[in-house]
Amino acid sequence: MRPRLATVWLDGCSGCHMSLLDMDERLLDVATRYELVYSPLIDAKEFPDNVDVTLVEGAVSTEADLAKIRKIRGRTRTLVSLGDCAVTGNIPALRNLLPPGEALAVYDHPPRSEVPALRHVQPVHQVVPVELHLPGCPPSADAIHEVLIALLEGRAPDVRGARFGN
Repeated sequence: MRPRLATVWLDGCSGCHMSLLDMDERLLDVATRYELVYSPLIDAKEFPDNVDVTLVEGAVSTEADLAKIRKIRGRTRTLVSLGDCAVTGNIPALRNLLPPGEALAVYDHPPRSEVPALRHVQPVHQVVPVELHLPGCPPSADAIHEVLIALLEGRAPDVRGARFGN
């Protein structure tokens, strides 16, 4: 039975998922070694139980993000913060610099008031335990591939030679 892989997108730009797709032909190698059980790239609606590895892109900035990451943590053996938003809060955390209640418009779109925002945007590890941090904005396809293969092989990922951002 293949290990179960999930990818999740919280408050971020989807650049980390674009880097995942940039693995090109190596995606076929990953697909033969992992079973992709949840991702914005597939049509799964509910995060499943017994996930071996979950890559989480984005910061925790809404009540929905908070509930989702807690559920994911409870159902995942190895949680990987993927990219600078998940690792540090990055761009979404700029909202933390504003006075409470002040809105921040990004890309000329006003914030949606129907989405309950947390008082402070947080990186994933400040909300739930994380086994591995993979920085970069976004991390390179090489770095993501190395992490996925190393976890399969039961070794620590060696991303020293991988580029961490595009």
